[in-house]
Amino acid sequence: MPSADPKSVKVHLTAGTGVEIAWGDGHHSEYTFPFLRDACPCALCDEERTKSGRQPGEASPLKPGELPMYKAQARPVSAEGVGKYALKFKWNDGHELGIYSWQWLRQICPCDECRPAKIKVV
Repeated sequence: MPSADPKSVKVHLTAGTGVEIAWGDGHHSEYTFPFLRDACPCALCDEERTKSGRQPGEASPLKPGELPMYKAQARPVSAEGVGKYALKFKWNDGHELGIYSWQWLRQICPCDECRPAKIKVV
């Protein structure tokens, strides 16, 4: 299991671009805010994701016959550390239940190096 201890964490709240984490083992992860919102680890979001068969960070698909409507891009209005083990966001859609542990963030790293390790061969 890769190290889940961050060396540095940058939350680009004002720029609205996302979160950068340099891990203790030298790995570097970048997460966009929409990805993080779609990867919310709270029980409510996890249950909805599981029911729809989505992976953390994967956006909800449109329902059959549903027209794409304008929806504001997911963006936190605030971010804070939770102890020495996690981040918590208050999102522009009002959601604020998810606590993003370092372990969770490392597990869902969307980089090209980590993504192939997560693909399941059926």
